[in-house]
Amino acid sequence: MAEETQTEAPQVTLVDLQNALRIIDVAAERGAFKGGELTSVGSVRDKLAAFLEATMPKEEPAEDQAQA
Repeated sequence: MAEETQTEAPQVTLVDLQNALRIIDVAAERGAFKGGELTSVGSVRDKLAAFLEATMPKEEPAEDQAQA
C-alpha cells in the first residue's frame, strides 16, 4: 500500500508581500532594473502597495493621543 503524503498549498502572507515590496524598492535604488523594465516593475510595485494599503489593519491612535 502506497503511503499518502499530504502537502499543504504554499501560503503567501501580508508580511511576504511587504518584503517583496521592500525588495523591489532596494533593487530599484541599486539600479538593478534596465530602463525598459521599469514600467513593468513599477506597475507590479504599485499593485502590491495598493493591495497592502487596502488590506493591512489600520492602526488606531493610542488612548492618550486620542484624548489630546
